[in-house]
Amino acid sequence: MTIEITLTGARVLRPSGWDDGPLGLGAGQVWDDATGRQVDLRGYDVLPGIVDAHGDGFERHMAPRRGALRERDAGMWAVANELASNGITTAMLAQFWSWEGGLRGPEFALEVLDSIAVTNPRVPVDLRPQLRIETHYLEAFEQAEHAIKQFGVGYVVMNDHLPHDRLAAGRTPKRLTGQALKSGRNPADHLALMQRLHQAGDQVPAMMDSLCARLSAQGVLIGSHDDDTPQSVETWSARGARVSEFPETPQAAEAARALGMGTVMGAPNVVRGASHAGKVAAKDIIASGLCDALASDYHYPSPARAAWRCIELGLLNEAEAWALVSSGPARLLGLADRGTLETGKRADLIVMDRETRQIVATIAGGEMAFLSGKVAARFVA
Repeated sequence: MTIEITLTGARVLRPSGWDDGPLGLGAGQVWDDATGRQVDLRGYDVLPGIVDAHGDGFERHMAPRRGALRERDAGMWAVANELASNGITTAMLAQFWSWEGGLRGPEFALEVLDSIAVTNPRVPVDLRPQLRIETHYLEAFEQAEHAIKQFGVGYVVMNDHLPHDRLAAGRTPKRLTGQALKSGRNPADHLALMQRLHQAGDQVPAMMDSLCARLSAQGVLIGSHDDDTPQSVETWSARGARVSEFPETPQAAEAARALGMGTVMGAPNVVRGASHAGKVAAKDIIASGLCDALASDYHYPSPARAAWRCIELGLLNEAEAWALVSSGPARLLGLADRGTLETGKRADLIVMDRETRQIVATIAGGEMAFLSGKVAARFVA
């Protein structure tokens, strides 16, 4: 049930910047006029809810220990609660559709997609699927397209995790045994599969062109992933991609901007201060004005922390930094009804302790999604 209240006394981050005017909420939307009872939030800040454009942190809840436990719907419920506690009101759950198998294979992907469909109507946080299709997994394209239609997947990203250099040189890929065990295959079978997919590489461009054309015709947003050269960005742009996720070099990020593609960087990269994989530091892309959104990637607490880290580093002011986790990703995803606190938009917001920057309350779609600590007394009084 949505709540009708007016938040008073807080600093509110609106599109024009901070102000201390009242913020009305009703019928799941932000209102100009006061509505319902007043909640005194002096000492707190109110900011737009976080829109997470890419995150796979849900895996640890649905499959907490390989081979021992898979907890589907209860796991997705826990995901929704973790998201809310970290201020994420819209979450794009990034699920692989990959030859890698295990948690990245089609069988698990279908479980995730179905669990999102079952859980989403029951929780305030808006859970949305993103499917990450491996470019060389040609034999699974038809099944992937069926799943996209069946579950209404609106965002598809193309990945290529084959170790082409080592396969072309006839060398054994690194960490083969561990990856094979995760896939449920023996190492010899896993290697044979990788070799077969690599050898069929000449079929990939035409198949990708065709798949992207069909998805675009259905209104599916297409993204590329880990672009390392301008040429890679140009290829994906020509196929209809509108988002470049985690470009690995400044040149790739510059090419994405020149071609009108949105750029998503990893919030953990900002918090850490560098890429864990030795690629370009997200803070450098932000400093260059080439980042449109920060995503949780694999760690849901990171978007809020990364926004404030941008301020601490002197990269952006508060409104600009928070836009990277709210209005920026909302714009890239085509979600015009959220991302800012404006009349008529979804009542997606967080309440933050001004001193500690701890998120103490989250409202998603006008429903209370998370409430903790002393601020609870303000809401229930």
